Amino acid sequence: MLILFFGFKSCFNIGGKTEKSDYYILTNQILKMNKMVVMEQNVSSMQKTKMGYEVFGKEVSNNSIITYTKTNAQVSYDLNKMKIEVDSINKKLVITELPDAEIRITPSVEIQSLDDSFFNRISERDIKNVTQKAKETAVKSINENQLRTEGRKQLMENLNNIFVLAKALNYTIEDETGKLGVLGL
Repeated sequence: MLILFFGFKSCFNIGGKTEKSDYYILTNQILKMNKMVVMEQNVSSMQKTKMGYEVFGKEVSNNSIITYTKTNAQVSYDLNKMKIEVDSINKKLVITELPDAEIRITPSVEIQSLDDSFFNRISERDIKNVTQKAKETAVKSINENQLRTEGRKQLMENLNNIFVLAKALNYTIEDETGKLGVLGL
């Protein structure tokens, strides 16, 4: 009887619920980068989307989803692509190549409220469509041209700080790229 009891107990696991999770971290590649993030902008927005169910032209039920979107936009420059020539005879630092600004926009959408009706259920496809539209709206709300302009100005200030030693040694800094303008280099 004891053997039969323990046999049934081990088969049905009457003792309780168990949960096991395995996590594996895979490192594919580690890159060393000299990127300078010169500007970061955070924007948030709320969006309410209503979906209705009509019968013979009359709305029978409606659903609504309220989303909260946080968007992070960054302007960065890859300094590995910047090329500088040093003319020690004429005491000049000449910037011959400057990388273009890289703009990264990362929206994240959270569902704050989900008003579902019995007759017209909100499907997973509806939720995906609403969150995708919220992300697209968030990306469109960022003014990339303004970010590039302000990022370029901030890059200038940062380069001025980086080239302090060159200025202390009476080196002049010249921009052959034409991207920096005449902002004090």
